[in-house]
Amino acid sequence: MKIAQEFKIFISRGNVIDLAVGVIIGAAFGKIVTSLVANMITPVLGILLGKINLAELALKFGQEGSEVVFGYGAFLQSWIDFVITAAAIFLLIKGINSFQRKKEAAPTPPPEPAVEEKLLTEIRDLLRAQNAK
Repeated sequence: MKIAQEFKIFISRGNVIDLAVGVIIGAAFGKIVTSLVANMITPVLGILLGKINLAELALKFGQEGSEVVFGYGAFLQSWIDFVITAAAIFLLIKGINSFQRKKEAAPTPPPEPAVEEKLLTEIRDLLRAQNAK
């Protein structure tokens, strides 16, 4: 089998396509969360903390020209991004699981028997009653 044909079979499997869609949506969701943190949450935190920009917080060691900079503010901002993303995913999964549990908890009633089945059941019951006498 040619490599192109094998690749076509591999890529057309449902789970590969689902994974690709999930990765694309996840990347887009990550951008939204990053924007939310950088443009809305971080400025509010900055105001509450005395007009400090988290992304600019850093510790500098060494002499000028050969400094080592530890940008812990950018690290904190990344953690805030992570926590918000994780919380949003948690709430989404929790909602989906709740919906599935409700769906599973309410089983559908069995369908009504057909007219022929009802008549046969009545006949059976009458014959049992006659034989019991």
